[in-house]
Amino acid sequence: MDYDIITVGGGLGGAALARAMAERGARVLVVERERQFRDRVRGELLVSWGVAEAEALGLGDLLRDGCGHELRWNDLYLGGMQIMRRDYVATTPQAAPLLAFYHPAMQETLLAAAARAGADVRRGATVRRVAPGASPTVVVEAEGRSEELRARLVVGADGRGSTVRKWTGFDVRRDPERLLFSGVLMDDVGTPDDAATTAFDPGAGRISLLFPQGRGRVRAYVGFHKDAGPPRGHAFDVDRFVAESVGAGIDAKHYAGATPAGPLATFDGADSWVEHPYRGGVALLGDAAATSDPTWGQGMSLTLRDVRALRDALLAHDDWSAAGEAYAAAHDHHYRVIPAVETWWTDLLMEIGPEADERRARALPLIAGDETRMPDHFFSGPELPADDAVRRRFFGEE
Repeated sequence: MDYDIITVGGGLGGAALARAMAERGARVLVVERERQFRDRVRGELLVSWGVAEAEALGLGDLLRDGCGHELRWNDLYLGGMQIMRRDYVATTPQAAPLLAFYHPAMQETLLAAAARAGADVRRGATVRRVAPGASPTVVVEAEGRSEELRARLVVGADGRGSTVRKWTGFDVRRDPERLLFSGVLMDDVGTPDDAATTAFDPGAGRISLLFPQGRGRVRAYVGFHKDAGPPRGHAFDVDRFVAESVGAGIDAKHYAGATPAGPLATFDGADSWVEHPYRGGVALLGDAAATSDPTWGQGMSLTLRDVRALRDALLAHDDWSAAGEAYAAAHDHHYRVIPAVETWWTDLLMEIGPEADERRARALPLIAGDETRMPDHFFSGPELPADDAVRRRFFGEE
């Protein structure tokens, strides 16, 4: 074999896996098409259980020192009124804060760490073909030259539009569109530097979030229910974004001196996934295996859970086909919990109309009296129970 592992994509999943396996002696190649990462308004938050995944992979100090900003607190607003200030260190099983960072800085940090661990990193290179099989092959093109390389395992870590997934013949499933999610990086935002801010306006089908990255820089988001008149196209500029954020419940004073520091982009929040993301010597990681609705902030934590599950399977099996099968089973188990809980939160706090209003009128007073009614999977992890009894308690249907 030319390599033990070839990862297609050098983002969070590909770089983290490359580092983890290279430091254990594996011959790893990372193929990354971008020579310089840029802001694409991607996820920039690890929730508490994702921070614990980073620690389990030995990435905690690397992320904190290289690009991260810890957020111990979250201020939660509902209909413009603050209803909670949560301390994540005190209230999660992981006793961990949230960790925010600028996505391109995170990518550079982890890719450099993979190279230091001994991985061969090729940037400005493009994968032209992946052929699964007992000895899967990858055709890599760089500077006008192509070569075919063999590996024990090829890893598709090339995002939600994965070409590795297409070449390998995985069937992609997709939920119907319900939510849209927009984001922009802003400087000189006047929110506390150690706290995230979350604001819901359920009747209007809106959510807004602020995640400080330090020194007044904040990644701001606004989410919309698709039937609640979300702004689209050229009508949606930064001024409209700020107005929508304030309308969802963010204090206007936070934006008084704010200026955009990156592009404004909007994404469809529908989940997409493949069943059992391993076949023929090819494993899919992160968004290539499954995307989750960015409204709920689980994507990067799920990616690191995938990395840990694949690393552990490879280290536990001499037969890497068996390791791939074990990884895929583990992925299916931890991923399927998150979309179920996303649906519950969307039904209660983002759905619009008389039926949704009725549901909130029943559930929210009960939650106000007992916050443990809220499923905490988004912060405490997919190991929490997610059965119908949990759903019924959240909805006040016992």
